[in-house]
Amino acid sequence: MPLRISVSGIRGVVGDGLDAVTVARWVAAYGAWLPAGPVVVGRDTRPSGPMVFDAVAAALASTGHEVRDIGIATTPTVEVAVQHSDAVGGVIITASHNPQQWNALKFLQGDGLFLTAEENRQLREYYQSGAGHVAWDGLGTVSRQEGADDLHLDKIFELPWLDRQQTAGLGLHVVLDAVEGAGGSIVPRLLEKLGVRCTPLHCGLTGNFPHNPEPTPAHLEELRQAVVDQGADLGFAVDPDVDRLALIDGTGRALSEEMTLVVAMDFLLGRTPGPVAVNLSTTGLIEEVARRHGCVAHRTPVGEANVVETLLREDCILGGEGNGGVIYPTLHAGRDALVGIAMIIQAMASSGKTLAQLADTFPPVVMVKTKFAAEELPEGDALEAKLAQLGPGSIDRRDGIKWVGDQAWVHVRPSNTEPVVRIIAEAETDEAARELIGRVQRG
Repeated sequence: MPLRISVSGIRGVVGDGLDAVTVARWVAAYGAWLPAGPVVVGRDTRPSGPMVFDAVAAALASTGHEVRDIGIATTPTVEVAVQHSDAVGGVIITASHNPQQWNALKFLQGDGLFLTAEENRQLREYYQSGAGHVAWDGLGTVSRQEGADDLHLDKIFELPWLDRQQTAGLGLHVVLDAVEGAGGSIVPRLLEKLGVRCTPLHCGLTGNFPHNPEPTPAHLEELRQAVVDQGADLGFAVDPDVDRLALIDGTGRALSEEMTLVVAMDFLLGRTPGPVAVNLSTTGLIEEVARRHGCVAHRTPVGEANVVETLLREDCILGGEGNGGVIYPTLHAGRDALVGIAMIIQAMASSGKTLAQLADTFPPVVMVKTKFAAEELPEGDALEAKLAQLGPGSIDRRDGIKWVGDQAWVHVRPSNTEPVVRIIAEAETDEAARELIGRVQRG
């Protein structure tokens, strides 16, 4: 299977496109692109992780870099570790929400941000040239570095709006599904520090995912049932690298992953109003939240790096993606389920409302996310014509094609992480959203 090379990193199926040689070539190119200095490397719990790490470490040593191995770590933890150190870059070994047979490389700049589109273009040039290896007497070293989780948690608890006495006073009980990923240790620690009782579900760090690891309602039936059976106040689900967060309310209702950012944003803008940035596929409720607080919402192409670029350029207070990704640049400019959890719990503590009550303050909308093989859909002008036939509205061509009507929208775009075309529709009902998708398909 061909590698998926995009702004989201280098992804592939282990043994079918992604192997130690391929990993080493890409990481050597990254090392050649980097300036001299140490590089932080962390990984999720996938069984292929140690093999990929060895290839990463060897390649970085061959380009003269000191490798700082922080072990199993969440994606945001690696970002924080790079940002608050003298490292010149970082490598995160994770395929995020992809199935267990996948793995991937995510490259960071020295400030802890993902590479921009231009920097990814430069990386490809280094990959093609094969330059950058050093002589025997200039090789780098590999050492273990402890304390990355502690640093991440410390930075979260320095945030001015987080009141540990108030959160502990709620006496909350949470069920956490960490899908045997990197969050199995650090997320329970976060909850403990917030004074929240945690019932762990799949927090063993084995890397053997018990169900599809993408944190969407369709995959959270076990968590939903556990919240009901345990009489818990809410449930949290994170993906294997903990940059996405999904929510179950106290009634056992699985909220759309879109609601994570909506609830977090409503809380934060109520404290510190300011502009926000989200991608084109994120729920239209973002504009509702922005209007509620008199703020501006910016839209970007899909891809965390694209959101972050706009977020920093426009000096946004918060950003993210509707897949459950919350980006709070005061902490670090990357998706972080841990800061999302802190915002949700603090929102409940500050308002005295349950998660269900917070979510139900927004008008009901339903989003349907589907994916198709490219040949199943019209292309180019024919696709745009299909969208135009949906009714009065605007067309956005910045990332695939998006039609935005008065009470609904449809976005059609090629995936950054899978060999498919995604169609996402949002409307007032499930039936209306599915009808929009059906009208876009060929035939």
